Amino acid sequence: MQKIYLDHNATTPLDPYVLEKMLPYYKEIFGNASSVHLFGQEAQKGVDWAKEEVAKLFGCKFKEVIFSSGATESNNLILRGLLMAFRYAKKENWNKKFHIITSAIEHPAILEPLKELEKEGLAEVTIVGINKKGFVEVDEVKKTIKDNTILVSIMYVNNEIGTIQPIAEIGQVIAKINFERTKKNSKLTAFDKIYFHTDAAQATHFCDMRVKNLGVDFMTISGHKIYGPKGIGASYIKEGTPIHAVTFGGHQEYNIRPGTYNVAGIVGLGAAVELINNKKENEKINKQIAKLRDKLANELQKKIPRATINGDMDKRVSGNVNLSFANAEGESMMLMLDMEGIAASTGSACASGSLAPSHVLLALGLAPEICHASLRFSLGKFTTEEEIDKVIEILPGIIEKLRKMSPLK
Repeated sequence: MQKIYLDHNATTPLDPYVLEKMLPYYKEIFGNASSVHLFGQEAQKGVDWAKEEVAKLFGCKFKEVIFSSGATESNNLILRGLLMAFRYAKKENWNKKFHIITSAIEHPAILEPLKELEKEGLAEVTIVGINKKGFVEVDEVKKTIKDNTILVSIMYVNNEIGTIQPIAEIGQVIAKINFERTKKNSKLTAFDKIYFHTDAAQATHFCDMRVKNLGVDFMTISGHKIYGPKGIGASYIKEGTPIHAVTFGGHQEYNIRPGTYNVAGIVGLGAAVELINNKKENEKINKQIAKLRDKLANELQKKIPRATINGDMDKRVSGNVNLSFANAEGESMMLMLDMEGIAASTGSACASGSLAPSHVLLALGLAPEICHASLRFSLGKFTTEEEIDKVIEILPGIIEKLRKMSPLK
């Protein structure tokens, strides 16, 4: 049976070049990068090379890149680390709740840590909605900013519907507010401004990642979303931004994220980013992905009655299309596709054990039954036209069969 993988938003296959770069760090160059002897120094060279590649992607300083086990850990570090830095700044801050703004379509790696901070009485959180096209509106973010707001965290690209959020525009609003505050009081410190974070795990392969263009103080990425290994990620943390470690036990990463370096994983992340830094080739790949994605979306809409696309198709990354097929249950669609060797998703892989409708599709204003009738196809650089043709051939029959079985007509 032919196997077709269309779930790249969940994870990507390891690029052969990335594997080739990693292998020596599992065999010959096995030293602890924190050791001062030759074995350690050789490993450290790999860490430094990878950090340079990530810094090039971000357009930032070498020391502003912090490695972690992935975007989830990086997000937790930034959310809790910034808040704890504010609390430790002054004695009176121990009794203060700090305000954080996020969106209704964030990944659980943002929403769940924020829930914990609320439970602990450390933060108050405002969640802004999205419009019917799948975008956070800049004015809505601006309206929610208060005197005790310390952080705005809005994802760059949504993992379910692929919409590209207006990060640069939000960054401009926050920069203007911070500038106005400084004009009123020139003695303001780092603890008197609002900081801006974006979870860019789904954006890295498709979008401008230069932090100065985006106006962010923090940005997080993950290796396994960009044809790199699992278990490795990186953060951009702007120099001078207050951050307090949330784990302890070592001096690595400027004492911000201690722990023995995952050297092979770090080199793998660096290699994956190196490929993205080849902008001409990466642009060519993304155009090819977009061409196949558009063919899939257009043909399915032609062949399947009442097939609708969720989220805007223009300001959307090239690899993603999320469709609803009224009166055809999503889990059944996914399982029947799987039996044909086709991997797709009903939403976020991190929530695949849940029977609740997608919080992202609900935020779009879709009815729960339509949310349950949705599929996400996410294409990658190894996806072929033959594979897309196969999906176009098979899915209409699956939908027709499920609709006949459905009590809803």
